[in-house]
Amino acid sequence: MITHVKGRLIEKNPAYVVIDLNGLGYLLRISLHTYSQIGDSETCMLYTYLSIKEDAHTLFGFAEREERELFRHLISVSGVGPNTAQMILSSLSPVDAQQAILAENVLLLKSVKGIGGKTAQRIILDLKDKLAKQGIVVDQSFTQHNTTREEALTALTMLGFSKNAIEKIIDKELQEDAIEVEELVKRVLKKM
Repeated sequence: MITHVKGRLIEKNPAYVVIDLNGLGYLLRISLHTYSQIGDSETCMLYTYLSIKEDAHTLFGFAEREERELFRHLISVSGVGPNTAQMILSSLSPVDAQQAILAENVLLLKSVKGIGGKTAQRIILDLKDKLAKQGIVVDQSFTQHNTTREEALTALTMLGFSKNAIEKIIDKELQEDAIEVEELVKRVLKKM
């Protein structure tokens, strides 16, 4: 129905944007990924998806077509509505979400607020083949990175550290360079 909106950016915050198009203001709900992609330019163009329910018509905006396509795939899964799909895209980048599905990384999907084990497994079961048919392949470095992350996280929580306290440190260390689990645990312990 409405495939994209291009106009003057009136208001921007992490949950939504307002775009003025010839005097008509469109409120588009966005993910944190899209929020980070939108610059401070006065002109803004977002791809859209219109969600129609009994009590509301909600317009969702996306910086990239690929993000919108993944959003459509996610809402096709039973038990995943537009708000949950937007939460997934706010917690994980579209590439990370795709890789988590293809690598069957239930733990990463469960880390998203509102996603339990059954829903994560259903997302993987329903979307793995669809993503593979689109030509998206598992990035082996992504799989290794997440395996290292999960093993280090498990080791440190067993040592009594709070999961929330160490996750940010682990992610920061993994962004700097690819390291083995033992080295990652040592670095995190030095920073605690």
